[in-house]
Amino acid sequence: MNVLAYLIPVSLILGGIGLVAFVFTVKSRQYEDPDGAAQRILSDDYDDHPKP
Repeated sequence: MNVLAYLIPVSLILGGIGLVAFVFTVKSRQYEDPDGAAQRILSDDYDDHPKP
């Protein structure tokens, strides 16, 4: 039972770090265009003649 005294705070700290990392990625707009790459790979605009 003494192990729980260590594991519960450690798990809460790790969960908090994960939550802070997720909030940071949302605020830095990393999830802004999730379908963009999927649509660009199907497009023929950049196949033969890429723009300079």
